[in-house]
Amino acid sequence: MPRDNKTVLIQKIAKQACVTFRGLHNSAKAGKKPVADKQSELISLVTAVRAADLKITPRKSKASSGAAGLRNPPVTYMHICETDVFSMGVFLLRTGASIPLHDHPGMNGMLKVLYGKVRVRCCTSFDPPLTSQQTSSIWRSVLHSVAVYTETSGPCLLTPVRDNLHQIEAVDGPAAFLDILAPPYNPDDGRDCHYYQVLQKVVDGDTTGGRKSEEQQGEEQEKEDETWLLEIPQPEDFWCGGEPYPGPAVSWMEL
Repeated sequence: MPRDNKTVLIQKIAKQACVTFRGLHNSAKAGKKPVADKQSELISLVTAVRAADLKITPRKSKASSGAAGLRNPPVTYMHICETDVFSMGVFLLRTGASIPLHDHPGMNGMLKVLYGKVRVRCCTSFDPPLTSQQTSSIWRSVLHSVAVYTETSGPCLLTPVRDNLHQIEAVDGPAAFLDILAPPYNPDDGRDCHYYQVLQKVVDGDTTGGRKSEEQQGEEQEKEDETWLLEIPQPEDFWCGGEPYPGPAVSWMEL
């Protein structure tokens, strides 16, 4: 059942997101460390939100088939609010749907499952791209985690320097999650969304003739999730539709 404070909760989340991410931006400009208490409070509020608080009813586990399935987008988005500091909305994934590996340039973010189950693969790109006139950018990255989230899980976090690329897929049925990004995507400010394909694991030159010491084997284990990523156009089998947000409105006057 929806809780009595459902209207208050989404407003609290929006207000705290504004305070938290404005503080992060100002701290970064001043070269100071962000205030952890503000981030912790936002995480606590986001952890508490459920689908009922946003008047969202879990979809039935039914995969579309035939021509109708081809016409329906695999993912839809409900816009809640957007300021120059952050954007907030809900992504809904059909059974078997996946949001391809993509980035969030210079952005912080939180992903909180509202219903269903999603698997999130998080990567960090840490090298400048290798480019040529004939090919797209190729990035060296590291896969930090592969985790499954449900409505009882805390939020999945991303920052400008860690877990800034991720792939999200619905597991065992449809799913939905609240998505907060700060600042919002804006191509004019260099924050466009790019998609990537995993090419292969990074393999360093082997000069041991196939014989590796225990120390070398340990280093190899640590590096086994380093990969090359190829920047690609948006995959043809992925697109995102829109639908109305049915939940409580966020008041701009209170942000």
